[in-house]
Amino acid sequence: MTDNTSNDRGESTTRILGQKVLRPRQQVEEALRKAVLSGQLAAGERLPAETELARQFNVSRPTIREALSALESQGLIFKVPGAGGGSFVQTVDHNALGQVVQKSMHNLLWLGSISFDELAMVRQFLEVPAAALAAKHRTDADVEELRTIIDEQKLRTVDDPAVAELDARFHIAIARMSGNRILASLVYALHRETEPVSYLDLSPSVGRDTFAQHQSIFHSIADGDATAAEAAIIDHLTYLRHHIGPSRGRPLDSGDA
Repeated sequence: MTDNTSNDRGESTTRILGQKVLRPRQQVEEALRKAVLSGQLAAGERLPAETELARQFNVSRPTIREALSALESQGLIFKVPGAGGGSFVQTVDHNALGQVVQKSMHNLLWLGSISFDELAMVRQFLEVPAAALAAKHRTDADVEELRTIIDEQKLRTVDDPAVAELDARFHIAIARMSGNRILASLVYALHRETEPVSYLDLSPSVGRDTFAQHQSIFHSIADGDATAAEAAIIDHLTYLRHHIGPSRGRPLDSGDA
């Protein structure tokens, strides 16, 4: 954007407006980000050493270190310690996105400002359409994966530590079956970061009910009935909102996550 003005002598001058000036660390970060996202730096490739990057960008090593830390927090690179270590390019796909979202959600949980009701609402927004899409797009392998999880759940008592993990696997598998990788990433992050919250007050009767609800969801998806799958998961999530105890409606703290 430009702004044409005249000086005291009537000469036209041009001011450049809205041009963002990046700090050296931001310039390095942006250049490396573009190299990763464009494929110039391939997944698994080791970045040059800090001293070499500092030479290439003509900046200090602390500046390089700050840029690399920013890229690591974004899930674009990962660091390996030791003599043979260094900074490596992360695989940039929907799984990496899920991990980045999970880290962000973890930070929000530590702030203690998220309530169970907020999480339950997000689950409904994401998982209801995911179940319908899963019913439409399921494959024989998908159905067998869900069946295996259901069979494992049937063998567990409500106080078994594996119950929460199986529940997360069930919902994450359904989201993945939707065929929408972004949706799958968000559901993955939600369950991996917050799933223990759902089991604070899970009594044996509630455990039996939720297992029966999982069976209903499974059969609807296996039958390819998107409408029934939506209805089944709505019933399940509504039930959880009313039966998973005293945490409902209060802010979460770091001990819940």
